[in-house]
Amino acid sequence: MKIDILTLFPSMFSALTEESIIARATKKGLVDIKITNIRDFSTLNNNQVDDTPYGGGAGMVIMCDPVFKAVESVRTSNSKVIMLSPSGKIYKETTALRLSKEKHIILLCGHYEGFDERIKSIVDEVISIGDYVLTGGEIPAMAVADSIIRLIPGVINSESLRSESFEDNLLDYPVYTKPREYNGLLVPDVLLNGDHKKIDEYRNKERIRITKENRPDLLK
Repeated sequence: MKIDILTLFPSMFSALTEESIIARATKKGLVDIKITNIRDFSTLNNNQVDDTPYGGGAGMVIMCDPVFKAVESVRTSNSKVIMLSPSGKIYKETTALRLSKEKHIILLCGHYEGFDERIKSIVDEVISIGDYVLTGGEIPAMAVADSIIRLIPGVINSESLRSESFEDNLLDYPVYTKPREYNGLLVPDVLLNGDHKKIDEYRNKERIRITKENRPDLLK
């Protein structure tokens, strides 16, 4: 898979591309990540990419021209252009799974007061990672990229992917490791008896309990 990220702050993505599982996936050739600076496509002084909003109001709005040019510089016949914005549809694991099957994704990071509305004419999908506002689209882009890349075959052990949160609309069960006792806190006995049927039953009950407590909306 190829992922192009268009941003005003390219250096923010070094942690995504140079560390941990994503870095290993890149070295293996499972994903190709390219960061493009939208400012490089500005024709104005000081690489300006924003201006005041028509009709007045606070903040600055990202202009059409540099964004259109930046998108066209990386777009191919297989590209899917995604804008990160609080006004988009809420991002879910099912979305990540769908996008992980794409050949080329372009993530468009906003900033300031947002994008000129006309930029949506070259966008395939608008995504929000939650009902809150951040200073820009860089962190959402990292979250979306990470969630997609980890689903690409070969990036993470397939067994791990089958037993994690949001499978069957349930959150994940609690996990423990050594030591058996720590500061008076014990590992549940059921995990120590070797009876895999009882372990599976316990874990399923815990998934339901945790989902009811923390995300009852998933059970509707």
